[in-house]
Amino acid sequence: MATRTVKEINNSKQGNVTAFQIKDCALIVRISDQLPAINLRELRERISSCSPDSIYHHFCETVLRPSFDDPEFHNDFAIWARRGLHDHVLAERLEMLDPYSFPNMEELRKEILDILADRLSEIYYIPWALHENAFHFHTATTVVFDTNMVIESPELLGQAIADMTTSSLYYHFWEARRRTPERRDDFSLWLEEWNDRGEKLIKAFSSIDFYFMNLRELQTKLCTTIENILGK
Repeated sequence: MATRTVKEINNSKQGNVTAFQIKDCALIVRISDQLPAINLRELRERISSCSPDSIYHHFCETVLRPSFDDPEFHNDFAIWARRGLHDHVLAERLEMLDPYSFPNMEELRKEILDILADRLSEIYYIPWALHENAFHFHTATTVVFDTNMVIESPELLGQAIADMTTSSLYYHFWEARRRTPERRDDFSLWLEEWNDRGEKLIKAFSSIDFYFMNLRELQTKLCTTIENILGK
């Protein structure tokens, strides 16, 4: 790939195509007004009434935490089921959920509640966590800022992604699916403007099972995919 792929310019265009504006983000995390849960029944009750933003945070924004470099589980509910309630069966069922396979957080909520209800019907006693291990619900505000860096063509996308921070990659590939009406990543939406030059990349990106990767793995996967399609 070319060694120089992005540069600091404003409103750069190639023909009628606007250069891709690289952004970055940070999370401001806060405890929600939802009461904590200390047992499985309480967890189901709290999830039934917590905000969609809280469900999104505990499923999707966890990837930005440093402790998620190589997690056994990918969402906070599965982690708490395993570590707080010591219920590995429930943890495995919750771990299988891919939030991006649901049209919205309400549909994901329904699936979580069904899983918890099924588990409650299977067990003879309600598992409890120690008070210090109660599940606390959080939400987060995403703060977005410009990097003043752009990508000028599809051929320059690979090196640009390789140079991105993981939080920038999260914003453009994960968070975009909640932010955009099309529920697609920002790269694919931009590549549509390039017609045939972006078509193969768009198709390849749509087939990546990204949720069960950490951001470094996703970064490598995207760069490899771009190189395989466009060449060095």
